[in-house]
Amino acid sequence: MFDKTRETVRAYKARDPAARSALEILLVYPGPRAERAYRRAHFWWTHGHTLLARMISEHAKRRTGIEIHPGATIGRRLVIDHGSGIVIGETAELGDDVLLYQGVTLGGTGKEHGKRHPTIGNNVLIGAGAKVLGPFTVGDNARVAAGAVVLSAVPPDSTAVGVPARVVRIADEKVNFAGDVDQVSVTDPVKAELCALRERVYELEQKLKEKEN
Repeated sequence: MFDKTRETVRAYKARDPAARSALEILLVYPGPRAERAYRRAHFWWTHGHTLLARMISEHAKRRTGIEIHPGATIGRRLVIDHGSGIVIGETAELGDDVLLYQGVTLGGTGKEHGKRHPTIGNNVLIGAGAKVLGPFTVGDNARVAAGAVVLSAVPPDSTAVGVPARVVRIADEKVNFAGDVDQVSVTDPVKAELCALRERVYELEQKLKEKEN
């Protein structure tokens, strides 16, 4: 237990520049409190005491503004930055070293049975207000930009941007969130393509003017 607590504190210090001390993280930050409540609720959920598990999770939601269903599966060193409005559904699965910002929803579409919520890989960043909806996988080292709505799988080492989200692969480069936690400076493929087209049109217009002269 103490090893996991130390891991959590180190993860928050690495990824949140506002974190000043371990005591502040453990006593003030809503993320670690919500995760501790989830761990208790998950224990009772997996041992068949589902009502008690839901009571613990609902109490934690009222205290922290973070809703984690006790049936979800969460790995180590989860970091929840700010946390207000986060929802993690019953069949969601999160790997290690996941970073979530406020307003994130890991939800279902409301139409499926069984596995209804996403599987989030290791070392994934999901930006503020992003919605990941459905029983697909967001691969290791992926980033989901703030405000994105993801409705299909995101490959490893790539970035999902927009509504609905479009995927841009980060070629041969893994994201190191310990030093790079920027959730908004991501490449928009449509914007990049439009810029390239504008530049090409300008070049053609200049050549046409030269010929006319």
